[in-house]
Amino acid sequence: MLPKFISFSNQGRPGYGLVREDGIVDLSRHYGDRWPTLRAVVAAGALDELAREAQGWMADLVHTAIHYEIPIPDAEKIICVGVNYPDRNAEYKDGQEAPPYPSLFIRLARSFVGHDEPLRRPPESVQLDYEGEIVVVIGRGGRRIPAEHALEHVAGLSLCNEGTIRDWVRHAKFNVTQGKNFDGSGAIGPYLVPFSDPAQLSDITLETSVNGAVRQHDRTGRMIFPFAYLIAYISTFTTLSPGDMIVTGTPTGAGARHDPPIWLKPGDVVEVRADGLGVLRNGVIDEGESPC
Repeated sequence: MLPKFISFSNQGRPGYGLVREDGIVDLSRHYGDRWPTLRAVVAAGALDELAREAQGWMADLVHTAIHYEIPIPDAEKIICVGVNYPDRNAEYKDGQEAPPYPSLFIRLARSFVGHDEPLRRPPESVQLDYEGEIVVVIGRGGRRIPAEHALEHVAGLSLCNEGTIRDWVRHAKFNVTQGKNFDGSGAIGPYLVPFSDPAQLSDITLETSVNGAVRQHDRTGRMIFPFAYLIAYISTFTTLSPGDMIVTGTPTGAGARHDPPIWLKPGDVVEVRADGLGVLRNGVIDEGESPC
């Protein structure tokens, strides 16, 4: 079984560690002077080293002692891909074939919370929607990375609920930035699972459920733009850096596509799951309310 790295906070102190059945190994307590963050570990290519060295250590923290943060809280870039599954393209009902190039936008780290932290529905809109996605975390940076070598630049994988305020993505003519960046409207996690084999990415089952009912289900083998292509394409115009996260697109079935639309509301629980990556779980509250 592959190790599961996390970023967390414990009594207000940020840290990173390994999740095991018996608790959390606080790697930041042992290695914080050398690598102050999980992003620094990724940049050093040291995930495998830490996993090996920590194998025999006792857990430092019980699971309930921590709050999950997004895996790379200090990522330089979070780049998101839109309309990357065939059925998702068909949902637009505009008669257009799949686009020749990916649709991209930027999200800010503040717009995401970690696993088991509640998504926040803002007072400006009730149209909070879910989008289950797989996240690629860059390990080795680069510019104009050839597609045939792109997966060599991947450090690990994670999950995302790319929560969206639907009416706010229509506020302007050419962008979706506003509706994609409300504070705490999405989530990434729970883990950073190291990438070691292209088979990890070849045909992953990705599923999103709300209150136990499956809303999205697809496989990454059907993606319009595969993982390697996305890394090559994005690195054409921007240098990818260690710790950058690429959120790779959602299947059909988001709440906006139901008739009538089904928006997330306080009390709902959204779960995103994928082969080998665990389950990203988040409740929903109104912004300004305290979690239960």
